[in-house]
Amino acid sequence: MVQLAPAAAMDEVTFRSDTVLSDVHLYTPNHRHLMVRLNSVGQPVFLSQFKLLWNQDSWTDSGAKGGDHRDIHTKEPPSAETSDTGSPPGSGRGNEGFSLQARADTTGQEVAKAQLDEDGDLDVVRRPRAASDSSPAGPLRDKVHPMILAQEEDDVVGEEAQGSPHDIIRIEHTMATPLEDVGKQVWRGALLLADYILFQQDLFRGCTALELGAGTGLASIIAATVARTVYCTDVGADLLAMCQRNIALNSHLAAAGGGVVKVKELDWLKDDLCTDPEVPFSWSQEEISDLYDHTTILFAAEVFYDDDLTDAVFKTLSRLAHRLKNACTAILSVEKRLNFTLRHLDVTCEAYDHFRSCLHALEQLRDGNLRFVVEPVEASFPQLLVYERIRQLELWKIVAEPVT
Repeated sequence: MVQLAPAAAMDEVTFRSDTVLSDVHLYTPNHRHLMVRLNSVGQPVFLSQFKLLWNQDSWTDSGAKGGDHRDIHTKEPPSAETSDTGSPPGSGRGNEGFSLQARADTTGQEVAKAQLDEDGDLDVVRRPRAASDSSPAGPLRDKVHPMILAQEEDDVVGEEAQGSPHDIIRIEHTMATPLEDVGKQVWRGALLLADYILFQQDLFRGCTALELGAGTGLASIIAATVARTVYCTDVGADLLAMCQRNIALNSHLAAAGGGVVKVKELDWLKDDLCTDPEVPFSWSQEEISDLYDHTTILFAAEVFYDDDLTDAVFKTLSRLAHRLKNACTAILSVEKRLNFTLRHLDVTCEAYDHFRSCLHALEQLRDGNLRFVVEPVEASFPQLLVYERIRQLELWKIVAEPVT
């Protein structure tokens, strides 16, 4: 069970936990990572390239109950000289659909069948060193070192980044962080949420949206391809600076649809927004007015891993819903993670269970002029991004309706 020390702000929370690593990065071959710099706290920052495949054939139905989508085959994007059927959202051309494929992933690679011994244990056969290839085509795994680029060399991303601007998404992130820095990694829940945004473009088109706990900003970048304004919020100057950098690296995607992404600080443990002009990523009075007058969509992914912070998220959702001028819809993405606990001597999902209890409490809440309607979103919409959509990934929709 993760324990929290008393703190005044979200970014001051201290966890008693080991280092964690997102499955998105875990399945990425080491020799394809590109280290670009060290952040202000000395953590290595990596740059992952994502390929936009504008092709209807890349859409796959994930099924009503979700499932294992580790092996999703996609085709190369059509050449500009031969076809114009695929286009990014907001580009003025037909957008039949697209797939976001991590360039670091080995899509379509066959998974070797596990060999088990007579007791059912994994039987690992190791080659003797003498039998290894003396002239391998690529560098040996234990000799791989990340390439370090100067921070200013944004356009130097290797040979695989060649192509039109609308074919590439670049996300800076860290790997294997302490629990308090998990926002600096890319998580499957953010990819599921981005899938939903691309599927429900009419819901986001031309709206003002707010993301809570945006992390690297991936979902906000995708939302900005159809939304008018996206407020991309989190806490911590270093995290917000990384998020701002990712927005700048992908500004061409939002510009194609006329969208704007604004990176701002929003602390769930504080009632009011920071307006101090001396504080980085603070709010102006004009931005606060725009937020409350026009926001209709709230969304968040993978922010429900600690009970105290989960409580703070739901309090923030309720507080924002009551302050917004218009009725709003919240989309929440969560992964049901199984953990063995000594307290129960069993596999439990304590963080997920607390999330569900908060959903139920919000639905039962009757205060003021709003009521909250909570419903699960069936994960049967097409999978437009290449990742493993496991059945533990869930989406929930919360609609704040006026009480009549």
